Amino acid sequence: MAECWNTNTGDAVYRSRDVVKNLKIKVCIQRVTSTAALSQHLQHQVLSQKNGGDIELETLTSQGQTGDNEEEMVVGWQEKLFSQYEMELFQNEAACQTPLDRQYHTEIRALNKAKGRRNQRIFTYTDHDRYTNCLPLHQMQNHLVSTTKSSPTFLAERMASVRHRRQERRTMDSSIPKSRIINWDPTEEFVKSSRVVNNAMQTMHIMGDLGPPGKLGQKENECLLATIKTDGSGTIIVKPDFNKGREPYRIVTEGEKREVWRITLENVSTVMKPEERDREQNMYKDLYGRHKEYLNSLVGQDFEMPPVGILRYLLHGEIVSAKGYEYDNLYINFFMELPNNWSSLPFQPLSGVTQTCRTKSLGKENVAFFGYPFSFEAFYMSEKESEELIPQWPVLYFKVLSLDSWQRYRTEGYGYLLFPAIPGKHSVMCHTWRPVQAGTASALRRFFIGGSAELEDNSYVRIPGTFKGERLSRFGFCTETTGRVTFSLHCIQQARAFVDAALLKKRRQKVVDQLGGFSQQGTVCSILEAYQRAHKRLQEARESLPRDVLNSTAQLQLESSA
Repeated sequence: MAECWNTNTGDAVYRSRDVVKNLKIKVCIQRVTSTAALSQHLQHQVLSQKNGGDIELETLTSQGQTGDNEEEMVVGWQEKLFSQYEMELFQNEAACQTPLDRQYHTEIRALNKAKGRRNQRIFTYTDHDRYTNCLPLHQMQNHLVSTTKSSPTFLAERMASVRHRRQERRTMDSSIPKSRIINWDPTEEFVKSSRVVNNAMQTMHIMGDLGPPGKLGQKENECLLATIKTDGSGTIIVKPDFNKGREPYRIVTEGEKREVWRITLENVSTVMKPEERDREQNMYKDLYGRHKEYLNSLVGQDFEMPPVGILRYLLHGEIVSAKGYEYDNLYINFFMELPNNWSSLPFQPLSGVTQTCRTKSLGKENVAFFGYPFSFEAFYMSEKESEELIPQWPVLYFKVLSLDSWQRYRTEGYGYLLFPAIPGKHSVMCHTWRPVQAGTASALRRFFIGGSAELEDNSYVRIPGTFKGERLSRFGFCTETTGRVTFSLHCIQQARAFVDAALLKKRRQKVVDQLGGFSQQGTVCSILEAYQRAHKRLQEARESLPRDVLNSTAQLQLESSA
């Protein structure tokens, strides 16, 4: 009479959008002993005989044997089913120490006055019970002795007896100890239960009293049948998994008899009707819509707009990398320069310095990946009497330096970045150079003690803002090309004129035209753009002509000139 058993006793994780209180589990336990198996076998033989009476069945089946050998219960989430031990314990009001114990005392008295409890062997420990997180470790690990192939891992042993954070410092009588807040000599059980961080999950244990008939209510006969956990966000963990038509699980009790019990778990939760599901979805949509309207009322519909004639410029940039430099441990010092008619907020920082970054060999070059973010916000105010035909954009000047373990720093290069005039995403690579002094003394000084020639004014990399002359001469100034710095920029331009132009469906040309009061500048810019387009079309036309036509045209021009 061999029987197949389900050996897959691991955790099963489910996700549900329904509330966990609607969960219903049907638990069925049945004793599988030699006497019960013989009784069932003889009953099957008697029923198969046509002329057989009921005398043999009555002799084989004793009174109350079916109730002792088999029980089936439908258990809801956090539904409390009392065991025989709890019925006897909480009947005495003197044993009740906590409000929960007194509540159980009232419920047990009501059960005794009524028809009594509907369960005999199957009972539950809910999340609020003091026994829920204090089960023995061997019950948590080997409560289903159905396979010898799997063994608990080190993490499973540590997580088996993890308690909830709100109960980890409570004793069995639910009192909080006032002494020994620091445990100088922790035991292994204390380490397992207190030094493992766990998520706040609600737990429920379905237990079984597998004692012999007539001797129910003994703690040593209690066995863990199933564990259900949920985190409140739709995740439900069931151990073991529902049978779903597969073979039942097996439980072997401890002791001399070592009785075998058969257990099956089924999900009997009520399935939602289609109209209820549609009603719930419509309710969620209405709730989300109202929440969206509430957020919109907090934020508002209008954006913060700058005044008329002012351009707001926002730049979110990142110093991505630097490569091609001589020494390691690089860092970048930078600052912004605002031209005329540009201004920034008083608290806006206009300078900064990156972290020191070591280089990494990438191909044939050493690359230092900074990933340093920076933000900048400025305002441009248009003036009708401005003498400049085209407005100037802010400039970022930067200097690349290196620092070694002996605190020797060296200037590796100077460079500048002109802020883009077009909004959007830009990736710019800036080449750098450094000044070089004639002779070998400066090179030796740079190698041994650090330091090198530096610019007194970093804006000398470009045309300085303080320069008022007509020509800037750099004759005799010796430099050396060094590495490259990569920037990633995200630019935003905001002006009230942009909105007005979009409403009037005007064609956007230049930022200067949008700000108003720049008719002369707009005319000059449009003429230059038209000239560049015409020159480009002329070059394309000349490149498309055959060579013999170009040669004959050149000969005709020479003859006419002669």
